[in-house]
Amino acid sequence: MNPGRSIYSFILTAILQLGNVIAACTVDLGYATYEGYYNDTYGLNIWKSVRYAAPPVGKLRWQAPQPPLRDNGGVIPAVDQPPLCPQSGAFGVPEAYGFNSGPGDEDCLYLNVYAAPNATDLPVLVWIHGGGYSVFGATYDPSIWMNANNNGFIVVEIQYRLGAFGYLASDDVKEHGQLNAGLLDQRFALEWVQEHISKFGGDPTRVTVGGESSGAGSIIYHAMAYGGKESNLFNNIIAASPYLPPVHKYNDTVPTTHYNKFVKLVGCDQGSSKLSNYSSTFDCLVAAESAVLQNASGTVSTTQGYFGSFAFLPVIDHDYIRERPSAQLLSGNITGKRLLVGNNANDGVPLTNPEVDTRTKFGDFVSNTFPLLTPEDVVLLNDVYQIASLPTGSGIPYDTLGFTGPTALYQSGIATGIQQAAFNLAAENTFACPAQWFAEGFTTTSRQAWKYQYSVTPSYHGADLSAYFGFDVAFPNADFRHAMQKIWGNFIIHDNPIIPIPDATANYANATVPIGMYGDIDWPEFTLENPVQMSLNTTGGNVSTVTVPPYLNYYVREGVGIVNSFNLSNAFTWEGGRGERCEFWRAVAERVPQ
Repeated sequence: MNPGRSIYSFILTAILQLGNVIAACTVDLGYATYEGYYNDTYGLNIWKSVRYAAPPVGKLRWQAPQPPLRDNGGVIPAVDQPPLCPQSGAFGVPEAYGFNSGPGDEDCLYLNVYAAPNATDLPVLVWIHGGGYSVFGATYDPSIWMNANNNGFIVVEIQYRLGAFGYLASDDVKEHGQLNAGLLDQRFALEWVQEHISKFGGDPTRVTVGGESSGAGSIIYHAMAYGGKESNLFNNIIAASPYLPPVHKYNDTVPTTHYNKFVKLVGCDQGSSKLSNYSSTFDCLVAAESAVLQNASGTVSTTQGYFGSFAFLPVIDHDYIRERPSAQLLSGNITGKRLLVGNNANDGVPLTNPEVDTRTKFGDFVSNTFPLLTPEDVVLLNDVYQIASLPTGSGIPYDTLGFTGPTALYQSGIATGIQQAAFNLAAENTFACPAQWFAEGFTTTSRQAWKYQYSVTPSYHGADLSAYFGFDVAFPNADFRHAMQKIWGNFIIHDNPIIPIPDATANYANATVPIGMYGDIDWPEFTLENPVQMSLNTTGGNVSTVTVPPYLNYYVREGVGIVNSFNLSNAFTWEGGRGERCEFWRAVAERVPQ
């Protein structure tokens, strides 16, 4: 045997293998060629910072997204995280909770792709991140979630314009630019998937669009787009805690006030020396420096509104969005075939004022948050939320069961009494009832819907993200994360969330799950006749308290002995009659507006 020959063969084989890896990670999109990388820990090819639209700067500010220009500069490395879009924080929320303004790059319309090597015709998840239409980006790594499902689907994670850059609204923007530009960015990315995902091994006819918070709220709008006209951009929807704040017409008082404040901060208001150099206010804004625009967007959002609100949100533009969601979802004029939708048990935290702890403060909270409600509306609200009979507080916080004992009207693992009443009202109005309306919208035609509540303590808004994307997190525990990842993965791959009992129980005899047929869990579809939902929870382990200053306190389950506890219940009677309270919000939706 020739040792030199053996070494030569080894080196040649290694070079060939490396060449095959590089070739597999090189994708020609026509307008540019990107070279990703192989992650051997998770067995995935990954491409980051793939441009899907032209930079929305200069004359493309506040315009519909445009196709990328052809890049003739050779192969582009796709290995680094894309720059975040400019961030515009929430009003009144402490910085510790992360909803903060911050600098970004307007050239941020990129997406990331995760796919198994040699993928062929796999279903696709397009993930839209949350953050109040104002913060965050494509920073979540789905690798462990994909691995839990044998890498049986491809993930595309997108970024889109945020804050004033994506949702500035007024008569001026309507006349000269494009309303709801951030939503149109998302739709443009969905169209990109239809055109290009097959080059990564994906099947464009099997797309699930998923998101959390404003990502899920965005999906409501895409399902409603152009009056609910079928787009064929997606079949399935995963909507986790869909965020539905007030939805104003583009030239109503609220968006116009925010626009005027923004214009003044940029220095493009009437009488300013800057404006005299331009033919219109809009042209002045388009020509402004990015840092000035970013500062104005963040300042308006963090100084104009009520606790936990964001200034720049989707509006009814009479084109892409034509009706209030509560009305259009009731009519069933929506696109998509299947829906998996849910809310968190404590979605009202941390974007609700925690200092509402007396009936007087509760009244002020309602009037500040919903200024258009009539006195008669407020009387009815106090009745359906049983405000007169609720304890003021000072009880011991603990999680409710949802179908027996104390209810979320005054009890949770985070608060009690009037304080909990405020948290629960905000959670139901903004997250839980939109989730219910979305599910109801999928019962009006030959569609399918499954509904759930994420109940694992602490279950505040956004806590569920650790269950889908968490790698080495303390909570929720690994067995629960596996079950959730299988539920969502099965929906993406097989069009329903029903998983085998061993995946749901981790083979623990004391775990509790509804038993169905053929070794699977029982999870009926949500219908108006049988409005069933699954509560996804855990029990056991060691309970400890976590404090996040200045006001957030909750307990978590850690250590050994934690088992899954899933149960089915009636979504309308859940938590002391949530269905009735959602009907109240639908009845007054025109005055929320919603």
